[in-house]
Amino acid sequence: MAGKDGIQVEGRIVEVLPRTLFRVELANGHRLLGHLPAARRRKAAAMAVGDPVRVRLSPYDMSTGRIL
Repeated sequence: MAGKDGIQVEGRIVEVLPRTLFRVELANGHRLLGHLPAARRRKAAAMAVGDPVRVRLSPYDMSTGRIL
């Protein structure tokens, strides 16, 4: 059940960091650290600053999320 719970939000990439990490800014101004799952890492080179992304956040830790 832990994998099904989560909050999905929309945001934009504001910074590309090493090791497939991205700084994402949400519509409310909150910034968080987003990471790509292993299956999507091949597409990391195509992601750039300003791209819209959907992020799944854990209800327990709102500072990091998985980019969908």
